[in-house]
Amino acid sequence: VQLQASGGGLVQAGGSLRLSCAASGSIFSSIYMGWFRQAPGKQRELVATITSGGTRSYADSVKGRFTISKDNAKNTVTLEMNSLKPEDTAVYYCKAAWPRGSASWGQGTLVTVSS
Repeated sequence: VQLQASGGGLVQAGGSLRLSCAASGSIFSSIYMGWFRQAPGKQRELVATITSGGTRSYADSVKGRFTISKDNAKNTVTLEMNSLKPEDTAVYYCKAAWPRGSASWGQGTLVTVSS
């Protein structure tokens, strides 16, 4: 299954963006779907995940501002980002975690938040 992330762009601090991740196949069997990000010079970090059962988890830095959701019928995962801060600037990647330890990654979409 291939993942295609989209929706990144340039936004002012306090603004909003919605990222989408479209899968080429079914995401129903995934253990979880998630969004990660990597800022320049930093390691990739977890932003948010949603399990097959719909349980959501978030990094402390985005709690209350970001919302992850998925649509199994459309094989998509979205990340709604509100109250964006300059420190949210990064390349955002979507990930699908499959049974037996395998994973699929999207190509990344750049989010830039200006102050």
